[in-house]
Amino acid sequence: MSTGELLNIHPQDLQFPFELRKQISCSLQLSNKTDHHVAFKVKTTNPRKYCVRPNTGIVLPRSTCDIIVTMQAQKEAPPDMQCKDKFLLQSVVASPEATTKNIFPDMFNKESGHHVEEFKLRVLYVAPPRPPSPVREGSEEDSSPRPSVSENGHLNASEFTVASNAFNERVEPQETSSEARTLISKVTEEKNYTIEQNKKLQQELDFLRREVSRNHSRSGIPFIYVLLVGIVGIILGYLLKRT
Repeated sequence: MSTGELLNIHPQDLQFPFELRKQISCSLQLSNKTDHHVAFKVKTTNPRKYCVRPNTGIVLPRSTCDIIVTMQAQKEAPPDMQCKDKFLLQSVVASPEATTKNIFPDMFNKESGHHVEEFKLRVLYVAPPRPPSPVREGSEEDSSPRPSVSENGHLNASEFTVASNAFNERVEPQETSSEARTLISKVTEEKNYTIEQNKKLQQELDFLRREVSRNHSRSGIPFIYVLLVGIVGIILGYLLKRT
């Protein structure tokens, strides 16, 4: 920041992010340090190349004034990006009633006895801001849904849904395997129970056969008894086929 008795000037140099065939602007701020009205005027060594708004004006006591300097579009870049253009800012104390219309060139003439402050400003060309780099395409691992955390520490609703679905997809096979094991265990228990029942029926059938043989040796076998044994045999065969 350049400092004088009347004004502070910021920045000290005029920096333009140079680009060919593009109109570029930069700003300059004047701060009045005094309790007086201060008149200013801006001059340049290349008036056709630059437009200054405002190029003259009044800065009120303890106030600021912004100046916009616009460089016309350039067809060629200077060698080594070095610019020889210069600006001169002149300031002088003005009367409280002074306005922009009351500013005359003679006010900035030192030979007329006025106390004129002068600041020389260089023109610098700087590199234009770089555009944001494109987002790389992530790998398959990076493309998996990952919930992000908002500023208050909570998951966004949509991302929470995606994360929940992904979690369910990973958990479902485990739950299915657990249900299959439970079903197999239940079927095994029923099969073992059926086998035990078949053994009991087989034992009872053997017992009946022995009784039939014993009774046959004693007397003839009643027709009803033989029919009953046949029915029991049919039932047992049916049960054996089911298992």
